[in-house]
Amino acid sequence: MIRLLIALLLPWLLFFTIGKPLSGIICLILQLTLIGWVPAAIWAVYALNQYNMKKEIAALQQ
Repeated sequence: MIRLLIALLLPWLLFFTIGKPLSGIICLILQLTLIGWVPAAIWAVYALNQYNMKKEIAALQQ
């Protein structure tokens, strides 16, 4: 829940919390424009969903 809030408010920070610093830097550059904030937030929520899905799959494989 906290990561979802971070994804919406500070999308670039989310990428650093899930271990993708290069994507975080690219997202920060995108977010610096007001128009880029919405795509950055959408991208962050999508990346968070993918991260959570990978964790669930890894848990099921064990």
